[in-house]
Amino acid sequence: MILALSGCSSHWDCTDTTAERGEAGVRVRVEDTSGWPLGVIAEVVDWRLEPHPQVSDEGDQVPFHYRFGVDEGSGPAVDACAVDEERVALGCRTGYSAEAFDPDGDHMGGDWLTVERPDQVAGVLLIPNDQSCDGRACEQDVKDGGGPHPPEPAGVGDRL
Repeated sequence: MILALSGCSSHWDCTDTTAERGEAGVRVRVEDTSGWPLGVIAEVVDWRLEPHPQVSDEGDQVPFHYRFGVDEGSGPAVDACAVDEERVALGCRTGYSAEAFDPDGDHMGGDWLTVERPDQVAGVLLIPNDQSCDGRACEQDVKDGGGPHPPEPAGVGDRL
C-alpha cells in the first residue's frame, strides 16, 4: 500500500503589527500590545535633579522612583521619560515591575534618567505600553514569529 498526499504546499502567513503608543502620564494603567488594560497601575512617586554619585562631574541628572500596583514578582515594564514643559522627551529608560520592590512590599523601584539639559526637565512621565516582552518578529522566525509587538521605546525628542 502506498499513501500519497495531494499537492499541498505549506504557506506561513506571518504578520507583524506594532501597537500604538499610549498616552503618557504620571499615573498610568499598563496596557498590553492590543491596548487592553492589564489590571496594573504604574506611577511616578517622585523625581528630582541632582548629580549621580558615580559620575558627579557630569552635572545634574534625574533620579526618580516609581510604583507598580502588581502582586507578583515579575510582570510588566513601562518606559519612563524626563520631559520638558511641552512634554518632549529629554531622556528615557524602561522600568520593570520585577525590579520594583522594597522591604515594605510596596513594589517601589528607582532609577536615573540621563538628560543633556537638566534645566529643561519639568517632570517624569510613564508610557503605559507593556515593554516586558517583545516576541519574535516574522523576519526572525516566519513560522513562530509575528503578531503584535509593543511600540518602539520612546526616545529623546519624542512628544509624549
